[in-house]
Amino acid sequence: MPESCADLKCPNSHLAIASKKPRCGQDLVIARINELRKVSLHGACSFDRMGGSLLVRGAEREGQKQDMEERFRFIRKEIETHYLQGRESQRLSGDRGELERLRTQAILGRSLPAAPAVVFDVGGAAGVYAFPLAKQGYLVHLIDPVELHLEQARSYAASSGIALGSIVRGDARHLDVPSRSADAVLLLGPLYHLVEHSDRLAVLREVHRILTPRGVLFAAAISRFASLIDGLASGFFRDAEFRKIVAEDIASGQHRNPTNHPAYFTTAYFHRPEDLAAEVHAGGFGDVQIVAIEGPVWSAALFHEAWDDPVQRKSLMEFLSLIEREPSVQAASAHLMAVARRPN
Repeated sequence: MPESCADLKCPNSHLAIASKKPRCGQDLVIARINELRKVSLHGACSFDRMGGSLLVRGAEREGQKQDMEERFRFIRKEIETHYLQGRESQRLSGDRGELERLRTQAILGRSLPAAPAVVFDVGGAAGVYAFPLAKQGYLVHLIDPVELHLEQARSYAASSGIALGSIVRGDARHLDVPSRSADAVLLLGPLYHLVEHSDRLAVLREVHRILTPRGVLFAAAISRFASLIDGLASGFFRDAEFRKIVAEDIASGQHRNPTNHPAYFTTAYFHRPEDLAAEVHAGGFGDVQIVAIEGPVWSAALFHEAWDDPVQRKSLMEFLSLIEREPSVQAASAHLMAVARRPN
């Protein structure tokens, strides 16, 4: 979400602006992507690096551009506008965003197959997770419906020399990917921006199709109660219009922002932990585990102070690992993660 006082933002931390210099190598990936936000690359380009191939194809070549625009009309205008602000690549670099990113990477690291496994990052934006995985030796294919994100990813790929398998525009419900071709799939956004249950189920069934037997799915969701918790911590709750948003979030999970206030996020669906598990099961997956990403600490009054202290930060990460599967506190997390495998 957009920056606000003390880096407080909307439930999803989507547009947090870093207030500090990058602190680790993967922060540098984010920082470099941010520098390239205004770079626009069109058409197709490719290059080889160390015998590996990076193929970057703009799906909107002149002969296909009109058809592609029709295909992507499914993106709600308010969601597209939200992301065309160009700050998605920055969202994981503030304190809360860094917590989300590091916890997500820890969860991925525990269950991903060994490199050079094939990973599809569906809805992967500018590649904040894709590029570090590629650097570790994974063959990563980045798919996103927002062209700006793809331009940012192409620019970073060209400047960094980190090779992705492909960077393409795509619809998570209809993936142009062969069946049983992925060892792992990241869905770190589509399940909350597709507000209809039928669309979310279509995505999960597509992921099931492209995964190899025993392939692993990582599917992120926003907690049903994230707006309530964030609003109380940030002061947004003083706004009567925000309280109306919270009421609908809790009642139906359907998050809408009729005010267009940039800190109140955009159209989305917010899950309960048990509902996320049920959807993933319905998509054909077994062995579904729900994990709280940030746990209850993200909204704590002294979180920023604790996060800036290396000793306290280490303890926070350890405690979050201990309680991540505790059902009684999972819904207090801003984000949830479903980790599941395609059956044999």
